[in-house]
Order: sequence, then C-alpha cells, then structure tokens
Amino acid sequence: MNAVPEHVSIIMDGNGRWAKARGRERVYGHVEGVESVRACTEAAVEAGVKYLSLYAFSEENWNRPEAEVNRLMELMMEAIHNEVKTLLDNGVRFVVLGNRARLSDKLNAAIDRLMEKTAGCTRMTLIVFLSYSGKWDILQAMKRAAAEKGAEGIQDMDIADFDQYLVTAGIPDPDLLIRTSGEQRISNYLLWQCAYTEFVFTNTLWPDFRKPEFRAALETYASRDRRYGKVK
Repeated sequence: MNAVPEHVSIIMDGNGRWAKARGRERVYGHVEGVESVRACTEAAVEAGVKYLSLYAFSEENWNRPEAEVNRLMELMMEAIHNEVKTLLDNGVRFVVLGNRARLSDKLNAAIDRLMEKTAGCTRMTLIVFLSYSGKWDILQAMKRAAAEKGAEGIQDMDIADFDQYLVTAGIPDPDLLIRTSGEQRISNYLLWQCAYTEFVFTNTLWPDFRKPEFRAALETYASRDRRYGKVK
C-alpha cells in the first residue's frame, strides 16, 4: 500500500435497508451495524490509521420515529459499556463531537466517563459524531468567533483561525471519506473539513462492511493522486 490515510471518516448508511431485506425491523440493522464499527476500528488500528471518525447520528436524525431514536441512544449506551476494555487494550482514544446539548444527561455522563478513561490512549483516536451537522458546526463556530473576537477581530481571521472554532479543532481533516449503501452524497457532514477529502462510495450496506471492505477502500485511496489544486 502506497499511503495510509491519517484520518478516515465513514458515513455508516444502509442499516434499515439491510434489516428490511431480511424481514426485520430497522433497529435490527443498527444492532448488526455495531459489529461493523468494531471490525472497522480494528482494521483501522491494524493499518496504522491515526483517526477514525464515524457519522453515527445527524441533527436531522432527531426527526426519525421516537422508538427508533430511543433504541439508537440505547445502543450507544450499550456500546460505551461493552467496548471500554477493547478500546483500552488497543490504545484507542474515544471522542464524541456534535450538539451534545440535545443528548440525555445519562448518555452525556457515560460519554464523559469513557472519554476520560481513554484520554491517555495514543495509538488511534475514534471519533463518533453524534447529533451533528456540518451547517450547525459552521454556524456555532461563527457565533463563538464573533463572541470572542468581535466584528473587527473576525475581519482579521484566516482559514486556520476559523478551524479552531469548529468542533474538530485539533483534529486533521479527513483524508478519506467512505459512504456505504450506494448513496453518493455527504448529507450535511463535515462540510468545511471535507474540502479536499478523497471520497469512496460503495454499494455495500453498513452491516456488511467489515475488514475486507475497509481495506479495499484504503487500497483505492492509495491509488489516488492528491494534488490539492496544484500541478504535478
């Protein structure tokens, strides 16, 4: 492999369709999708990826049926409880980014505990975007910058300055974005940060996306010629 991306991000899509094809409720696909998260996390660590980020729940997802939303939040709680040892054993730091004000106090407390427990892990950082949208991120960054710098200060800001007000401050932009299930859009995800990201779209539904599929995406990335607007 010619190049390993420092930061791989995944839009995990297709859980509902996967479950429907098997005559099951949508939540069954979400449960199986947790296994794909585990497999891809392991594959990323093995490949030497430093940051793996997952689009787990968008701000728009709050409009889904209440029962499905509640089950998704329960799955997050279960995953946090079940994966502590695995994350620590593999040296994986856990981070959640998004509009956490919309999450329950119980879930936020569990997130904070796991983030604190894994804060010293340095092999890889696993970022879960929860209650997140790209437009919300840019707007909250603008508001924070305005409150801190004022109108005159904003005029002197450059791109690097603005980066520090996004929820991803200190995290490199994704080198590779993978979207499963055949959809070819980024769905209001990391709009600012994906300016020069390489995209890989696959027809594989998320519950079927495991280590071989992850490695294949890395191989596709390695074959790309990233010029950043320059001529080589």
